[in-house]
Amino acid sequence: RRLLLGRGLAGRPGLAGGLLLRRHRFLDPGEQATRPPANAKPVAHNEDWLPLVREFDEISMALVPPGCFPMGSEDGGEEEQPIHEQCFDHPFWIDVTEVTNVRYGSEGHFSGIDRPRDSVTWSEAAAYCRSRGARLPTEAEWEYAARGPDGLPYPWGGEFVADYVFFADNALQQSWDVGLRPAGASWVGALNMSGNLWEWTSSLLMPYPYVSIDGRETTGEAHQGDRVLRGGSWDSIPPMLRTTHRDADGPDAALPNRGFRCVRDLEP
Repeated sequence: RRLLLGRGLAGRPGLAGGLLLRRHRFLDPGEQATRPPANAKPVAHNEDWLPLVREFDEISMALVPPGCFPMGSEDGGEEEQPIHEQCFDHPFWIDVTEVTNVRYGSEGHFSGIDRPRDSVTWSEAAAYCRSRGARLPTEAEWEYAARGPDGLPYPWGGEFVADYVFFADNALQQSWDVGLRPAGASWVGALNMSGNLWEWTSSLLMPYPYVSIDGRETTGEAHQGDRVLRGGSWDSIPPMLRTTHRDADGPDAALPNRGFRCVRDLEP
């Protein structure tokens, strides 16, 4: 077991001044090539999982193990109900941080190489992920990576903590470099899943329960309804920062409070 420093989160050393993150397992290059962690077993409780991080082309991704979680909440609006169980039989990888300006290759509304890339449409975000051999997360994958089997209302726990997130009261009307606020990391080690920028998912906005084969994960010109956004942003209030909160917008919307991260399936 090794400590993962603030290197590789945006693909370069020294991110956030060498910020020390929570303890991770970090795969060595030889392990990456010869032994992918395909033997990950289902996890019943968040505390049973020690974050595992791997670099793909110098971009850090955290492994999300198999398991089940309660999707939805009774504390939000009707769009978050009913609460229903979602299970994942196979692990997948998720970006440790939101995609940055330097990784995207251009800047959005806010400049700075380690700022999350904003003002990206859903189609542009999906295309970028495909260029990496990845994809946008479904909203079920996103929520599971954010809250885990314990069904936490915030990535870090059960209560809102302002110092763990960039939101309307402390962000000064702007996004901030990725990798900051490490205490707000989710159970798999993903950062800034609450606040900073809303994050596009692949899913069309449709009522719960979530069923992946009911059309909500369909893409193409005939299915250009509103796509789900998760996580809240620098201009959000605390209720919007919950792991279960659902927002949505048209796929052509590109605003300075919108960004994204990618996932990729575990290779056998």
